[in-house]
Amino acid sequence: MNTDKMSMTEGKVWKILVRFAFPLLLGNLFQQLYNAVDSLVVGNFCGNEALAAVSSSGSMQHLLIGFFQGVFIGASVIISRCFGAKDEDGVDEAIHTTVIFSLAAGVVLTILGVIFTPMILRWMGTPENVLPNSVTYFRIYCMGLLGMVLYNTTNGIFNALGDSKHPLYYLIISSVANVILDLLFVGVFRWGVAGAALATTMGQFLSAILGLLHLMSGRFVVQIKISKLQVNFSVLKEVFRLGLPSGIQNSVNAIANLVVQSNINAFGDLAMGGCGSYSKIQSFVFLPVLSMSLALTTFVGQNMGANRPERVKLGIRQGMWISIVMAQIFGIFVFVFAPQLVGLFSKDPAVVAFGVRQARVESLFFFLLAVTHACAGILRGAGKTMIPMTVTLGAWCVLRIAYIEVLVRIIKDIDVVFSAYPVTWITSSILLLWFVKRQNWDENIVKIAKNV
Repeated sequence: MNTDKMSMTEGKVWKILVRFAFPLLLGNLFQQLYNAVDSLVVGNFCGNEALAAVSSSGSMQHLLIGFFQGVFIGASVIISRCFGAKDEDGVDEAIHTTVIFSLAAGVVLTILGVIFTPMILRWMGTPENVLPNSVTYFRIYCMGLLGMVLYNTTNGIFNALGDSKHPLYYLIISSVANVILDLLFVGVFRWGVAGAALATTMGQFLSAILGLLHLMSGRFVVQIKISKLQVNFSVLKEVFRLGLPSGIQNSVNAIANLVVQSNINAFGDLAMGGCGSYSKIQSFVFLPVLSMSLALTTFVGQNMGANRPERVKLGIRQGMWISIVMAQIFGIFVFVFAPQLVGLFSKDPAVVAFGVRQARVESLFFFLLAVTHACAGILRGAGKTMIPMTVTLGAWCVLRIAYIEVLVRIIKDIDVVFSAYPVTWITSSILLLWFVKRQNWDENIVKIAKNV
């Protein structure tokens, strides 16, 4: 196994983190283009109701994607540790077990999504005038969930081995294809929200197929072979132990966002369109934060496997500051240019006004989100996945829902819903920073070394 180009255990720490995170950032940027392009094209060609329909399913998409991304973090931690310790057999077993699990999970998720789409959207309180288009969009989107799961699997494998470039290449190709298909299906063929969803589904499968083909080609540091696709239950158990807390965390957070979305829905389709448009902007802004969090997870995992405690501590400090600075620069940009950014999705002044209101309440607090995600990435890389799960469930779910459900009944203003985000970001960042500071990294690495 050639590790020279993939290892994060040697070299200048901040440069390695940035070099690894930058392709992740670009890759996540192109991944966000899927739904953003849908909203842009639908909002400009099909009107406010169609835009609201696409926006209304955003929280549900995050729930489905977030669960499997969280579970695959467990696989990534195992792979990165084994890779740092130069355990080739451990890397091979973890990869093949993860792939066969993702195939089965993707099929099940697709079937459940297609069947239960109407019930889920009604439970979210989707308005009747928006519901038919919402069902059409989300049901077709669910048909591509196998592709989404497989892409996240291959992406996790590449990232765990220190390669953040190949996922970027495949996402660029699939995102360009998605833009072309969106314009063709919606702008030319006039298929409406169905055309936008179909373009997204086809793009997801394209990126997954490209990633799998490369991993099976023998040109990468590892090779997936069909004959080896079998479950190692001890590895799968460890994947679930490390990854399930993150998957549950992502899903429950998304459920909390569904409650938030249902409160936004109560203010009508103009609010849905405006807030949905802002959420697309926000998702782009969060990409540097999420990318550095993933970089820190891989960095900590590899260096703990290689028994490099001082390097782990240095990476934590430098990665944290990089994430905070990037997040706040983007936050200031969004605060200043909110009208223009939201206006890309809709020309209706009322829709734009709702999106701008949300941006102005939240954007100056993005540095808190950076602290939360950086700390969560660090703790996951160390195998402490229960801590970020517990903290974010308490702050982003229990506290956020209680805050909104109580205050909205007292103050019937949509700004109350928006303010729930900064309040809960403050809570989670303080708690997670405290947990990171109290970790005994030398002792943790000794324990890891015995198990690799």
